Amino acid sequence: MAWNPQTYLAFADQRTRPAADLLARVPGLRPARVIDLGCGPGNSTALLAARWPRAALEGLDSSAAMLEQAGASGVPAKSIEAPIASWVPEAPYDVIFSNATFQWLPDQAALFPRLMSFVKPGGIFAFQVPVNFNAANHVLMLETARDPRWREALAQVREVERGSAQAYYEILMPHAAALDIWTTEYLQLLEGEDAVYRWVSGTALRPFVQALAGEERDAFVAAYKAKLNLAYPRRTNGTTLFPFQRLFVVATKA
Repeated sequence: MAWNPQTYLAFADQRTRPAADLLARVPGLRPARVIDLGCGPGNSTALLAARWPRAALEGLDSSAAMLEQAGASGVPAKSIEAPIASWVPEAPYDVIFSNATFQWLPDQAALFPRLMSFVKPGGIFAFQVPVNFNAANHVLMLETARDPRWREALAQVREVERGSAQAYYEILMPHAAALDIWTTEYLQLLEGEDAVYRWVSGTALRPFVQALAGEERDAFVAAYKAKLNLAYPRRTNGTTLFPFQRLFVVATKA
């Protein structure tokens, strides 16, 4: 799946705030090695660099375009282009951090213990994922994809992984000395036309639009936009209110 850094960064402040909130709950330590998994354009990596300026910092992503943007940001981090599911580090880390990435990765019951094995004893595995799956934007996306006009073309598009606090507790508990798990709902104030559409077009909508082309894609987008604008009306002051829920985990390695 191709990624567009500019589309993603159109809402840079809103996308970076959860990373800052996650980092704020990471206990005090002086890490020698830190990695940002699914680092994207480097917005979350910049937070890690500011918190731990003396650490050897790395940013890993499977998208060359995202890593190019991250490199241009000036964040002092080594770039690694690799898929998380098969990545094996050269040495363990004091901190493995990830902001809004694991919703794209299946088999988390095997993935998370594997990643925990790359953390030094007493180190931290911290991540955040969206859990907004029952909200109108996600429900309407799937509803539009099931329309007979596009159902066949979109039948093979894989849904994002639906994480839960209870499931992550069960997966990580055997490997952790301590677990901090919580959810937060952000009331995001989005500006401009088709604001919610522009938000999802940088993330969850990408697999759907990339599976279509030409007039078929245009018709799908138009139908979905119309539904979104009814569900999330733009207010007279130009602002659209977009509640968005996220799940946070900070695991301390046993």
